[in-house]
Amino acid sequence: MTSQDLYRIRDFVPDFDRIAAEFAERSRALSARAATLPDLRYGPRPREVLDVILPERPRAGAPLHVFVHGGYWRSGEKENYRFVAAPVLAAGGVAALVEYDLMPGERLDVLIGQVRRSVLWLQQHAQDFGADPRRLTVSGHSAGAHLASFLAATGPMETEAPHLPAVKGLLLLSGIYDLSGIPDSFLRDEARMTHAEAEAWSPLSSKQLPCAERIIAVGGEETKPFHEQASALKAWLDTQNRTARLLPAPGLNHMNVVLDLADPDGLLGSCVADMVSSG
Repeated sequence: MTSQDLYRIRDFVPDFDRIAAEFAERSRALSARAATLPDLRYGPRPREVLDVILPERPRAGAPLHVFVHGGYWRSGEKENYRFVAAPVLAAGGVAALVEYDLMPGERLDVLIGQVRRSVLWLQQHAQDFGADPRRLTVSGHSAGAHLASFLAATGPMETEAPHLPAVKGLLLLSGIYDLSGIPDSFLRDEARMTHAEAEAWSPLSSKQLPCAERIIAVGGEETKPFHEQASALKAWLDTQNRTARLLPAPGLNHMNVVLDLADPDGLLGSCVADMVSSG
């Protein structure tokens, strides 16, 4: 009998497709009622674009919150995640969703560089849409949490200090922080991550940089690697004297954690709203 691949989320979330469809439906609904600046370009490649979503009553100097979607580095479209802007808008903030290239067409270092550049672009242009560049916070889910972590970290093989945005807060949700198991997982043909890439870009072997607030959240119904790696990242940050909070989200799996993140009254959504308000 073949053992289950604990990274294959579909095997552990029976209503995976229904929840994914709900992401898209709720994103279309939010797009219909919120002022959106779509596909702002932060670079020359086709997917080097981002969306900015404005609150109903914009005010100068509003906080800015950026979301990085997941998809195991090889899938995902920002348009299907616009609904996560709801807690940001409720807190009076400006929301942004960034897009990036996908594996295996591009390598992992390109994706990390794109997320870094997109958030730098947002910080540099924040005042163009009424946001305060000093009030920048970021969240990411799954592979997006991995990518977002490198906004305040450097990989063990980066020989030069990267140009990074000044991020006040990070909420890393259900992320993968030890990539060593990914090249031989079900993703071997879908992402084609190499062992060298996994070694070069694992947050658990990276230098963690100062950040005023880090929340490492994980759904209570996640599979074992997500729980272990969330705890391990918190411990790794402790060894580097970096402040971080481990936040369990009881009863939530790898998919419906995003629904909770998008709910201003949810455990995770209220964390985003608080982070935005205090940013």
